[in-house]
Amino acid sequence: MAGAKPGVHVVQLKPIQVPESLVKGNKFIKWDENSQTGTPVTLKVDPKGYILYWKDQNKTSKDDSSDMDYLDISYIRDTRTGRYAKVPKGSNRRPSAPGSFKYEGKLRDQCMIGPPDVPTEDKTITVCYGKDMTNIDFINFVHASREVVKEWTEELLMFATNLLAVNGSVLSYLEKVHTRLTHVLDVNGRIPVKNIIKMVARDSNDKRKVEKALESVGFMAGKEGFFNLPFHKMMKNSKQNETIDPNKFSFDEFFNFYRHLVGRTEVDKVFDEVGAKKKPYLTVEQFVQFLNKEQRDPRLNEILYPYYTVRQAQDFIDEYEPRQNMAAKEEEGHLSQEGFLKFLLSEDNNIVPPDSLDLSHDMKQPLAHYFVNSSHNTYLQGHQLTGRSSVEMYRQVLLSGCRCIELDCWDGRNTDEEPIITHGYTMCTEISFKEVIEAIAESAFKTSDYPVILSFENHCSQRQQAKMAAHCRNIFGDMLLTDQLDEFPLDIGVPLPDPTSLMRKIIVKNKKKHFHQRERKREKPKAKSQSQLRDTNSIDEGGGTGGGAGGTGVTGGGSFSESSPKRTESVSEEGSQGAPVQPGTLDDVASDSSDSDEEEEADDETDEQRKQRQYNTEKGTAGREAEAGLEMSMLVNYVQPVHFHSFEISEKRGKSFEISSFVETQATSLLKEYPVEFVNYNKRQLSRIYPRGKRVDSSNFLPQIFWNAGCQLVALNFQTLDLAMQLNLGIFEYNNRCGYILKPDFMRRDDRRFDPFAESIMDGVVAATLSIKVISGQFVTDKRIGTYVEVDMYGLPTDTVRRRHRTKTVPNNGINPVYDEDPFVFKKVVLPTLAVIRLAVMDENNKLLGHRVLPVEGLRPGYRHIPLRNECNLPLLMPTVFVHISVKDYVPDDMSAVVDALTNPRQYWSKPTKEKRKTLLSKFFDFGEDFKITDLEMSGKSNKQQIIDKSSITKSLQSNGKSSGPASPLHGDLKPTSGTKSPIPGAPEEVSKEKIMKKPTHPLVKAEPSNGQPSQFNQISVKENRVQSKSTIQSLLDDQALLVPTPLKDLKNQKAFFKVICKRDKELESLSKKHEKWKRKHKELRKTQAEVFVAMCKDHFQAEMEVMLKHHEGVYDTLKLIMQINHREHDKKLLAIYEMEVEEHKRKMEEHSKKEMKSLSKMYKDKNELARIKREAQNKHVDEVVQERAKHKALLDKKREELKRELSMIVQEYENEREMVPKEYRAKYEEKCQKLTDQFRDVGLCDSHEELNGEQNTPL
Repeated sequence: MAGAKPGVHVVQLKPIQVPESLVKGNKFIKWDENSQTGTPVTLKVDPKGYILYWKDQNKTSKDDSSDMDYLDISYIRDTRTGRYAKVPKGSNRRPSAPGSFKYEGKLRDQCMIGPPDVPTEDKTITVCYGKDMTNIDFINFVHASREVVKEWTEELLMFATNLLAVNGSVLSYLEKVHTRLTHVLDVNGRIPVKNIIKMVARDSNDKRKVEKALESVGFMAGKEGFFNLPFHKMMKNSKQNETIDPNKFSFDEFFNFYRHLVGRTEVDKVFDEVGAKKKPYLTVEQFVQFLNKEQRDPRLNEILYPYYTVRQAQDFIDEYEPRQNMAAKEEEGHLSQEGFLKFLLSEDNNIVPPDSLDLSHDMKQPLAHYFVNSSHNTYLQGHQLTGRSSVEMYRQVLLSGCRCIELDCWDGRNTDEEPIITHGYTMCTEISFKEVIEAIAESAFKTSDYPVILSFENHCSQRQQAKMAAHCRNIFGDMLLTDQLDEFPLDIGVPLPDPTSLMRKIIVKNKKKHFHQRERKREKPKAKSQSQLRDTNSIDEGGGTGGGAGGTGVTGGGSFSESSPKRTESVSEEGSQGAPVQPGTLDDVASDSSDSDEEEEADDETDEQRKQRQYNTEKGTAGREAEAGLEMSMLVNYVQPVHFHSFEISEKRGKSFEISSFVETQATSLLKEYPVEFVNYNKRQLSRIYPRGKRVDSSNFLPQIFWNAGCQLVALNFQTLDLAMQLNLGIFEYNNRCGYILKPDFMRRDDRRFDPFAESIMDGVVAATLSIKVISGQFVTDKRIGTYVEVDMYGLPTDTVRRRHRTKTVPNNGINPVYDEDPFVFKKVVLPTLAVIRLAVMDENNKLLGHRVLPVEGLRPGYRHIPLRNECNLPLLMPTVFVHISVKDYVPDDMSAVVDALTNPRQYWSKPTKEKRKTLLSKFFDFGEDFKITDLEMSGKSNKQQIIDKSSITKSLQSNGKSSGPASPLHGDLKPTSGTKSPIPGAPEEVSKEKIMKKPTHPLVKAEPSNGQPSQFNQISVKENRVQSKSTIQSLLDDQALLVPTPLKDLKNQKAFFKVICKRDKELESLSKKHEKWKRKHKELRKTQAEVFVAMCKDHFQAEMEVMLKHHEGVYDTLKLIMQINHREHDKKLLAIYEMEVEEHKRKMEEHSKKEMKSLSKMYKDKNELARIKREAQNKHVDEVVQERAKHKALLDKKREELKRELSMIVQEYENEREMVPKEYRAKYEEKCQKLTDQFRDVGLCDSHEELNGEQNTPL
């Protein structure tokens, strides 16, 4: 959606790495909101970080229910320990900690484990999970160790927010499903077949498909196969037939099951088209051609992004080809159908490149140059009038990457007079302001370090505003930005600071009270209070559903102001901070929002006032804020809300730290009337757009409308996951989900003009052509219902395409529907950096099954699988869509032939060219209806010009001065100035026409009569093309003097020419003297700077070497310690292997002895004889054991001696390296100094004469 840094971005994102301690697991006490007792469990994470699973330690194999459960880590939204973790009621929680639980007794006692001096919340992990932001569930795990709990809390949150995992490939999602199946087992440690069936199907027909697919890979799952067995085998295999051994159900077996279930014939078709029609594999050369032709973006720079090579293709084959004998051919590897499918599903073929997910935007631009993820009425979980307010919403919104949240503050009515947050004049519930601030402090920078803006809509009294300011200072601490930054003062013309400078800072947006030197006139205090009363009465009309401060009404002419006065506007919404306001200045205009004339005319409501009243209804409570208190004003700096009057006034004020809020209807009006001015406004300062008051159902407007104008804070209702919110979540997922997206270049630069309604291609922007072919879907729904796919584009109005592209409906197939539609072509995308594609899978009842929002600029072309997301932009794992994408630069239809010729000239010109050339050349001519291009008769003897037909010229030059067609640009203007006056002075009109006709014409142009009959080429002589004054024309043509021009050599001997040459030479001589003087000074300066630079570099090299030498001993002491530990580990490992083998041999010998004793008992009936034989056998057994043990001991000693020799060699290598490294440091230092001296020897040692000569020979 914006331009990233130039060049090749190095991805900083890292895949999940699960610590060994989490894989092995720990024992916890598990409880949730419905638990009355705790459950002892063993909690683990699989090695790839896909699932969090636990095993109930109390359940046995006799229980019918499973003893294991799991949680998909991608659905974890937060992890908490310490103060904000949940604990049972009555636990030894800190007195100030909120959120005690309702159960006590046994659960409380069970959770009191570990050291008694450590609070229970410090030993508790609270895992918050859910598929959206409003329906959050909590599960709690208690452990005896605070350190273990801290490790689990931090690691789980890192796994859940890992962008590479969230944007994983289809192959990784299949691995996750396989991990879930093989780790969450029944009480017997086996995989229930019903779990596999339930995963993909509900309908009986689809279930039978799953059973057949399992049977085809060797697992008997169906009832028919079970009942075909003999009776005794039915009884024996009844349990085994319903379950699968996880050790036999490897991922290769699972992938084979996947192939049999979905078929993927469409992939096999692509495989054949690529080059495998006559053989069941692709060669490495064919695979390279496929990668470069289909899978590579043709718009990429070939140097920065080179073509795929055979080596890279072979690496892919080695990675994904399951048959090693095919991949490891002597000369070249082969890729089978299964390997080809695995590659198409892999992370190397993801639809979005990793650099789009990474932090790739320039984060050092002014704050106004970014789109900022913003929320409206953040506290609400539902309806705007009756919805529930929740502290948890602030946490969830911040964790999702939102960087601007809203707080509607009102006076608390309790005895403590603590401020509350609620939606004023509605039936919404109330929450504590202090608890909200605590939640913000805890969650603001968990997933993003970039600044958070708190948008206050303040209705509190001065006393409670002081409490609000105290809470902000005490709870936020150093995170709260209270003072301006030194490099970004709050002055006119100074841009806003960049997000990097404001990292981990909280910025307050609240009305600011200014103190001016001059006294304000306070007239008609009674009228002011009446105006306040009218404002209060209008609250019932507005419904109290607005949001955001600083909105204003339309007064015409592009300016906006409040037509009904507010009780505090003249104080709270003024100009520059602490600056005196002179009469008649812009500060008066911006701050004086009350108008005495309007108060006097309040009795007669005009159309203007009716519009203002309607606007106030849409704006809601935003315009009825209280007067800003001193304490809150001191917290406001870079985001100061002011009333908007006009773009012209805002530009003249030039205060980037001022922000205005616009209700969506007002912003839409401004955008329609002043689009360019709106964009320029947003280049300089922030604007906030919020939903109109009539959206009581918490619906959202499309944010793309205002992103097109560069509006930064487009606030949405996060509780409503409608189309607008889906676009918002999809777009802000990129750039490391930091909450800031850099705007396109021309929406930031002052020297560029941008009209969001432009339809033509803009200078400096390469338009794109995008084609998407929807081929098939996989597991799009577990129901047996028809499905179809919609593909929409959102961007500039000219780029936006909605409800136009959809596939046919495939009936009764949710597992593997094949759409195979013609490509959906977006012919001209004017601004690709601002455009996104939304692909949505719908059922036949138009219900959304899954969707994906993808930026056009970051799309990878070729055959791709698109994993689908739910409404909250969380991955759905199994559902995917297989597409073919084509992206290229836009070429107009009339220029396509030219582009083809430039792209492949040999192929283009090999075709018949006469008509092509004629068509291309016709662009250069415009002769009207009487002219057309004719063919040339090529002659080796002469190259005759075309003759313009007399009748055509005569017709076009009628005596009344009117032309029958447009004049040719090759002939100049053919229109005479009047009917009688000749355009050539001193000649009759006929002569001037003839001379015009005799002007040089293009050699390829031939005129034809207006009746459409062509004249014969080279058969009409000049004699036949004469006009009325024949004698005059002949006398002019006979004058040969007119045809003898003056040679250029003679013209240069003129006096005027010599005069100009002399003047030029004098000026050049003066310039040369100045240049010589400057060069001498420059040489001295260069030498001085070179000496300083060389000395500075040598000092740096010296300091660098000293640092290396300083840390040398410490580095190698640490290496020695690591080496010693490693050597001891090797010895321990060798000894452990020896002991294991001895024990194993001992066990085998004992088993052999027991069997031998049993056989002897059967052979000998005499007890004495049997006893003797047994003693002999036992003695023999002891001797054999001793001998074998001696052999093992000898082998151990030999191996330890060999290991000792090898380790001693490593120690010797270590000693040599430790001794040599300081010498290398000094040698490198001397080498660097020598290179530096050689580099500047020319500057330092060259004399003046040589240097001047050298520079004089250098071309300027």
